[in-house]
Amino acid sequence: MRIPNPLPSALRFRVLLLRAANDVPLDIALGAMPFEENSVARRSLWQLPENSQLRTCSAEDLIVYKAFAGRVRDWLDIEGVLLTQRTRINLQQVRSELIPLLELKGQPESLQRLA
Repeated sequence: MRIPNPLPSALRFRVLLLRAANDVPLDIALGAMPFEENSVARRSLWQLPENSQLRTCSAEDLIVYKAFAGRVRDWLDIEGVLLTQRTRINLQQVRSELIPLLELKGQPESLQRLA
């Protein structure tokens, strides 16, 4: 665990903060909104060494998650995704998923920062 008694925080913020056995911090989002359901449906498998796989969200969904969180580090991560994925990013999908989330959060100005 990363915090004592993580359940109240997970229920309030919809993110469970844990640590893997190798001490890597894990943020497990507890999805409940249509965007999160769509993100899970769009997931893909990333092949890891030793025949292991990890389910990951699309680059578009990662941008939405990061822009919604809006921390300094998130904006740097978004820049990195945009630089590495360039023309493969579906910006229309990002906007259509992000706009209602930012309106719900009361921060529509974050869409202009993404532009």
